[in-house]
Amino acid sequence: MKANNAARIIVGLLLGGFILIEPALAQPYESGHQPLEIWDNAARANMPQWVQIWLAIMMSTFALGLFFVRRHVEARWVVGGFIAMALMTVASGRLLGLVPLSGLFSLVHLICWSPALYILLTRRPFMQGRSLYAIWSGAITFCIMFSFIFDIPDAAIYLDHMLGIGLIS
Repeated sequence: MKANNAARIIVGLLLGGFILIEPALAQPYESGHQPLEIWDNAARANMPQWVQIWLAIMMSTFALGLFFVRRHVEARWVVGGFIAMALMTVASGRLLGLVPLSGLFSLVHLICWSPALYILLTRRPFMQGRSLYAIWSGAITFCIMFSFIFDIPDAAIYLDHMLGIGLIS
Protein backbone atom coordinates (compact mmCIF):
# COMPACT_ATOMS: atom_id res chain seq x y z
CA MET A 1 0.00 0.00 0.00
CA LYS A 2 2.84 2.41 0.81
CA ALA A 3 4.43 1.84 -2.59
CA ASN A 4 1.13 2.67 -4.30
CA ASN A 5 0.86 5.93 -2.36
CA ALA A 6 4.44 6.84 -3.25
CA ALA A 7 3.76 6.08 -6.91
CA ARG A 8 0.63 8.24 -6.85
CA ILE A 9 2.54 11.12 -5.29
CA ILE A 10 5.31 10.87 -7.91
CA VAL A 11 2.82 10.72 -10.78
CA GLY A 12 0.93 13.66 -9.29
CA LEU A 13 4.10 15.72 -8.99
CA LEU A 14 5.10 14.90 -12.56
CA LEU A 15 1.67 15.80 -13.92
CA GLY A 16 1.61 18.95 -11.81
CA GLY A 17 5.04 19.87 -13.12
CA PHE A 18 3.89 19.42 -16.72
CA ILE A 19 0.88 21.66 -16.07
CA LEU A 20 3.19 24.33 -14.67
CA ILE A 21 5.66 24.15 -17.55
CA GLU A 22 3.08 23.70 -20.33
CA PRO A 23 3.01 27.46 -21.17
CA ALA A 24 6.81 27.51 -21.35
CA LEU A 25 6.88 24.48 -23.67
CA ALA A 26 4.48 26.12 -26.11
CA GLN A 27 6.60 29.23 -26.67
CA PRO A 28 8.76 29.67 -29.78
CA TYR A 29 12.46 29.83 -28.98
CA GLU A 30 15.42 31.02 -31.02
CA SER A 31 18.63 29.10 -31.48
CA GLY A 32 21.51 30.27 -29.27
CA HIS A 33 23.60 29.71 -26.18
CA GLN A 34 21.69 31.96 -23.77
CA PRO A 35 19.59 30.20 -21.05
CA LEU A 36 16.27 30.56 -22.90
CA GLU A 37 17.57 29.75 -26.37
CA ILE A 38 17.64 26.36 -28.06
CA TRP A 39 20.99 24.61 -27.77
CA ASP A 40 21.34 23.03 -31.21
CA ASN A 41 23.93 22.70 -33.97
CA ALA A 42 23.34 26.28 -35.12
CA ALA A 43 23.87 27.54 -31.57
CA ARG A 44 27.10 25.58 -31.23
CA ALA A 45 28.34 26.86 -34.59
CA ASN A 46 27.65 30.48 -33.62
CA MET A 47 29.24 30.42 -30.16
CA PRO A 48 32.13 32.77 -29.47
CA GLN A 49 35.45 31.10 -30.20
CA TRP A 50 36.55 31.18 -26.56
CA VAL A 51 33.44 29.17 -25.59
CA GLN A 52 34.18 26.59 -28.30
CA ILE A 53 37.75 26.27 -27.01
CA TRP A 54 36.49 26.03 -23.42
CA LEU A 55 34.04 23.24 -24.34
CA ALA A 56 36.82 21.31 -26.08
CA ILE A 57 39.08 21.63 -23.03
CA MET A 58 36.28 20.64 -20.67
CA MET A 59 35.26 17.61 -22.76
CA SER A 60 38.89 16.48 -23.00
CA THR A 61 39.37 16.84 -19.25
CA PHE A 62 36.26 14.77 -18.53
CA ALA A 63 37.41 12.13 -21.05
CA LEU A 64 40.83 11.89 -19.39
CA GLY A 65 39.03 10.75 -16.25
CA LEU A 66 38.58 7.38 -17.95
CA PHE A 67 42.29 6.70 -17.35
CA PHE A 68 41.79 6.98 -13.58
CA VAL A 69 38.43 5.31 -12.90
CA ARG A 70 39.91 1.94 -12.02
CA ARG A 71 42.03 3.18 -9.13
CA HIS A 72 40.38 6.40 -7.94
CA VAL A 73 36.88 6.82 -6.58
CA GLU A 74 36.84 10.55 -7.38
CA ALA A 75 37.38 9.77 -11.05
CA ARG A 76 34.48 7.32 -10.94
CA TRP A 77 32.22 10.08 -9.58
CA VAL A 78 33.38 12.49 -12.28
CA VAL A 79 32.95 10.04 -15.16
CA GLY A 80 29.69 8.75 -13.69
CA GLY A 81 28.40 12.31 -13.41
CA PHE A 82 29.30 12.95 -17.02
CA ILE A 83 27.54 9.78 -18.18
CA ALA A 84 24.50 10.64 -16.04
CA MET A 85 24.48 14.12 -17.61
CA ALA A 86 24.48 12.65 -21.10
CA LEU A 87 21.69 10.19 -20.27
CA MET A 88 19.60 12.83 -18.49
CA THR A 89 20.00 15.20 -21.43
CA VAL A 90 18.72 12.60 -23.87
CA ALA A 91 15.90 11.55 -21.55
CA SER A 92 14.74 15.13 -20.98
CA GLY A 93 14.06 15.53 -24.67
CA ARG A 94 12.94 12.07 -25.74
CA LEU A 95 10.98 11.00 -22.67
CA LEU A 96 9.80 14.30 -21.23
CA GLY A 97 9.59 16.32 -24.44
CA LEU A 98 11.46 19.28 -22.96
CA VAL A 99 12.77 21.87 -25.38
CA PRO A 100 16.60 21.66 -25.40
CA LEU A 101 17.19 25.13 -24.00
CA SER A 102 20.69 26.06 -22.89
CA GLY A 103 19.42 26.64 -19.35
CA LEU A 104 18.18 23.05 -19.19
CA PHE A 105 21.69 21.81 -19.93
CA SER A 106 23.03 24.09 -17.20
CA LEU A 107 20.54 22.62 -14.74
CA VAL A 108 21.53 19.08 -15.74
CA HIS A 109 25.21 19.97 -15.24
CA LEU A 110 24.46 21.17 -11.71
CA ILE A 111 22.48 18.07 -10.83
CA CYS A 112 24.93 15.56 -12.28
CA TRP A 113 28.29 17.17 -11.53
CA SER A 114 27.71 18.50 -8.02
CA PRO A 115 28.34 15.15 -6.29
CA ALA A 116 31.70 14.80 -8.06
CA LEU A 117 32.67 18.37 -7.19
CA TYR A 118 31.77 17.75 -3.56
CA ILE A 119 33.96 14.61 -3.48
CA LEU A 120 36.83 16.43 -5.18
CA LEU A 121 36.67 19.40 -2.81
CA THR A 122 36.37 17.33 0.36
CA ARG A 123 39.06 14.76 -0.50
CA ARG A 124 41.36 17.17 -2.39
CA PRO A 125 43.31 14.62 -4.44
CA PHE A 126 44.86 17.55 -6.33
CA MET A 127 46.79 18.44 -3.17
CA GLN A 128 48.24 14.97 -2.58
CA GLY A 129 51.62 15.01 -4.23
CA ARG A 130 52.69 15.37 -7.82
CA SER A 131 51.22 12.83 -10.16
CA LEU A 132 49.22 12.73 -13.35
CA TYR A 133 46.15 11.95 -11.24
CA ALA A 134 46.73 14.95 -8.99
CA ILE A 135 47.09 17.20 -12.04
CA TRP A 136 43.95 15.78 -13.65
CA SER A 137 41.93 16.05 -10.43
CA GLY A 138 42.96 19.70 -10.09
CA ALA A 139 42.09 20.39 -13.72
CA ILE A 140 38.65 18.72 -13.53
CA THR A 141 37.87 20.50 -10.25
CA PHE A 142 38.67 23.79 -11.93
CA CYS A 143 36.64 22.85 -15.02
CA ILE A 144 33.53 22.01 -13.02
CA MET A 145 33.82 25.12 -10.84
CA PHE A 146 34.38 27.38 -13.84
CA SER A 147 31.44 25.79 -15.64
CA PHE A 148 29.24 26.38 -12.58
CA ILE A 149 30.00 30.12 -12.75
CA PHE A 150 27.85 30.12 -15.89
CA ASP A 151 25.60 27.17 -15.09
CA ILE A 152 24.21 28.49 -11.80
CA PRO A 153 22.74 31.73 -13.17
CA ASP A 154 21.61 30.05 -16.40
CA ALA A 155 19.85 27.26 -14.48
CA ALA A 156 18.18 29.84 -12.23
CA ILE A 157 16.90 31.76 -15.28
CA TYR A 158 15.69 28.52 -16.84
CA LEU A 159 13.85 27.37 -13.70
CA ASP A 160 12.34 30.82 -13.19
CA HIS A 161 11.02 30.74 -16.75
CA MET A 162 9.82 27.14 -16.76
CA LEU A 163 8.04 27.44 -13.44
CA GLY A 164 6.49 30.77 -14.45
CA ILE A 165 7.82 32.57 -11.39
CA GLY A 166 8.97 35.64 -13.34
CA LEU A 167 11.52 36.95 -10.87
CA ILE A 168 14.54 36.68 -13.17
CA SER A 169 13.52 36.33 -16.81
